Amino acid sequence: MIRVDTATDRFDTSRFEASRNRLASLAYRLLGTATDAEDAVQDAFLHWQAADRQLIKVPEAWLTKVVTNLCLDRLRSAQVRRERTAGAWLPEPLLDGDPMLGPADTFEQRESVSLAVLTVMERLSPVERAVYVLREAFSYGHAEIAEILDITESASQQHLHRARRRITAARRGGGEVDAASARRIVEEFLAAASSGRTERLVALLTDDAIAVSDGAGGTAEKLLRFDTPQRIAAVVRAGLKPTAAKRRLAGGTPAIHYAVVNGAPAILFVIGDRVIGSAMFDIADGRIATVHGIAAPARLARLTEAWRRHEPDTPLIAEW
Repeated sequence: MIRVDTATDRFDTSRFEASRNRLASLAYRLLGTATDAEDAVQDAFLHWQAADRQLIKVPEAWLTKVVTNLCLDRLRSAQVRRERTAGAWLPEPLLDGDPMLGPADTFEQRESVSLAVLTVMERLSPVERAVYVLREAFSYGHAEIAEILDITESASQQHLHRARRRITAARRGGGEVDAASARRIVEEFLAAASSGRTERLVALLTDDAIAVSDGAGGTAEKLLRFDTPQRIAAVVRAGLKPTAAKRRLAGGTPAIHYAVVNGAPAILFVIGDRVIGSAMFDIADGRIATVHGIAAPARLARLTEAWRRHEPDTPLIAEW
């Protein structure tokens, strides 16, 4: 008869749970979606349960390696490559305070969950992405990274150099912006769009601004991209002009709230307790450099769950 030590199992489970949020934030940075990150962490738990845990000297290191490699396996899979190269992939946005956003003590940690950097990391190889995240967001040394990824220390250093170079080249923000200034710029942008002041909208955008959208609910086969201030202003003005048809499509009359999403200023379109659309902004030198528009319900599911537990400020626009 096999004796099951339930006390030990409970202790081992509690050790895993103590690491769950950190593991989820690691997986989110590697995969870019909360759903995939949760799946990776759950798979790691199954590995943990199946392992001879008495032989695991440092559980945190062991779990980090398991989660990282589970994420790499997914990034390398043919199906995921097809999905992500089809041109319709965006990271899943997370509301400020979501534990999956993970450590935020340094600029590098905060930047690593920005929508801009998560999008750029799609252009890195899976190993480059893993090295960048482990080093910049979790402060692992190259010797530790080499052990996690089964590569040499010099290879880890080279991967990090290439990843940093590509992310720096694609970076559109001008560093961090204080919260009050970020909110003021977004409120000015919304006011100009709502009032039809296209010239003011253009003035609030950088000369090389871009806007990316999943097509008003994710119906577009590819992401919609607009790459001049004039085109962005025209699209934003048209999109923010309320009509009866838009309200019918939305299922009601949304309120527009200010929020912080993935560390960036954002506006959320909310009906009741359901987020039906979002726009996130990267700001550089006092102007908006990038707009990410997301309205696909699947991409907004976790953000909506967080919003329901959130105490929102007075909406910027009570009835759109």
